[in-house]
Amino acid sequence: MEELKIGEVYVKEEIVTEKRLAVRIGSGDVAVYATPAMLALMEGAAAALLAQHLEERMTSVGSFIGASHIAPTPVGMKVRAEAAVTGIEGRKVFFKVAAFDEAGLIGEGTHERFILNREKFEAKALAKKTE
Repeated sequence: MEELKIGEVYVKEEIVTEKRLAVRIGSGDVAVYATPAMLALMEGAAAALLAQHLEERMTSVGSFIGASHIAPTPVGMKVRAEAAVTGIEGRKVFFKVAAFDEAGLIGEGTHERFILNREKFEAKALAKKTE
């Protein structure tokens, strides 16, 4: 793995579309940006940050995310997620994550990812089918 540094940040953005609303995802019955969509954007920012540092056969998987969703965002607004590395313990990487819409902070929390061999991980998952 290329050197990953504490404090390194990655930003990922998306526009809130109909398919990203709580009522469409099934996480609620309101037409606002869904919490699972926000979490996915946060995780995606962390995964993309790590991907820049990993060898081709390696990947990372989320092992924990804990976040608050503190403000609603309507369709059409831009949402930005930021993931910042806060710690590294072997193959486990810790992040502070936050999400913002054009009006300000909408969510924040912590996230952990584990670095592993993609092929071995996928084989382990597929082995469950034969058990």
